[in-house]
Amino acid sequence: MQPKTKIAVVVRDDLATWQRLNVTAFGVSGIAARHPETLGEDYEDASGVRYLPMFGQPVLVYTGDADGLRAAHRKAVDRGLAVAVYPDELFATDNDTDNRAVVRAVPTEKLTPAGIVLYGGRNAVDKAVKGLRLHP
Repeated sequence: MQPKTKIAVVVRDDLATWQRLNVTAFGVSGIAARHPETLGEDYEDASGVRYLPMFGQPVLVYTGDADGLRAAHRKAVDRGLAVAVYPDELFATDNDTDNRAVVRAVPTEKLTPAGIVLYGGRNAVDKAVKGLRLHP
C-alpha cells in the first residue's frame, strides 16, 4: 500500500556534494520534528541493539537549477505544503539562531534556496516538483 503522503528533497544542481548532503540532512530533520507521524518504529538487530527510527515512507531526492528550485518552492508554498528551506546564506552560518535570522531577513520571493524539503499529499508534492529530475 502506497502512503498518501510524500517527502521530497530538492537540491540545486550546482552545489558541491557536501552541500547537497548538508541540505538534505538539515531539511529532513524539520519534517521529522514537525510531523512525527512520518517516523516508523525503532529498529533492533538480532543482538538486541536498538536503533533510532527512520521515516516510514520513501524520501525522494530531486535536483534542478536555481529557476527550477524557485518554481518548486513557490508551488509548494502556494499549495500549503510543509516546507523546509535552506538558502545559500546558511552555508556561512554555524548556529541555529543565525540560521533563523538569515531566513527572517529575506522576503519569500527573494530567497535563493540551495535546497528545499517538502511534505504533504502525494499529488500536491508531485505537482510542486513537476519538471525536476530525480537526483542521480
